[in-house]
Amino acid sequence: MIRVSEMDFTYEKSKKKAIKGINFNIEKGEIFGFLGPSGAGKTTTQRILIGLLRGYQGSVEIMGKERRMLSKDFFENIGVAFDFPNLYQKLTAIENLKLIGSYYKNNCLNIDELLERVGLLGDKDKKVEGFSKGMKMRLNFIRSIMHDPEILFFDEPTSGLDPINAKIVKDMIVELKERGKTVFLTTHNMTVAEQLCDRVAFIVDGGIPVIDRPDNLKLKYGKHTVKVKYVENNVLKKEEFPMDSISHNSNFFQILKSKNIKTIHSQEATLEDIFIKLTGRELL
Repeated sequence: MIRVSEMDFTYEKSKKKAIKGINFNIEKGEIFGFLGPSGAGKTTTQRILIGLLRGYQGSVEIMGKERRMLSKDFFENIGVAFDFPNLYQKLTAIENLKLIGSYYKNNCLNIDELLERVGLLGDKDKKVEGFSKGMKMRLNFIRSIMHDPEILFFDEPTSGLDPINAKIVKDMIVELKERGKTVFLTTHNMTVAEQLCDRVAFIVDGGIPVIDRPDNLKLKYGKHTVKVKYVENNVLKKEEFPMDSISHNSNFFQILKSKNIKTIHSQEATLEDIFIKLTGRELL
């Protein structure tokens, strides 16, 4: 669905490249995470893909056609939700959606059902200027999917949401994937990326040092040990054991048999741990 080859981009009046010869491809029905700190090039890349930024070098193919050559009909096939919702403040929620929906050739999905799903049905006749950021984020999310596009671009889709509403949005993104939709997700939230993404690309200073599945990265860069926490004489203790020799480690089995075990965990690295290790940068 998306193929990027040797893409460079430099903003006007800047001598430094914002994007430096990056390469990646995204398959149909895949949730692809673009992960990095603020200023790394995530949003710039997304804006190039959707056509808000032009003048890139290299190749950007979307649905088999070079981005430069795509007509306005391209926007019928994509949905976009940025971190800072751009909504009509003086209109109500339902007026916002009906207005945007009128721009598309195809009929939109059932708006009331979508609003109910994200908990905004009861607020549909209220002006958006009175909405909290979380409410605006949920409305913006609905706006991006209501015309049933093939490719979705989400920028920090759970930003400003409480845990319950964040889960609703994440569940809906997974459902979009299950329906064969393709998702390009930019974030610096590694927990969201681990939960949702089939593959992730780390981007820092405009370059991509690694692209892989989250599970592969965690296996490759984890400690390969098992940590056991247990209580002995009313004191919480912990020990780690090498995983490759655990099947014949007598001390490990003795602890399991004789101690009051509280937790047992393999020491997988988190995506944030891996990002810092590979790039030397914190996710801020």
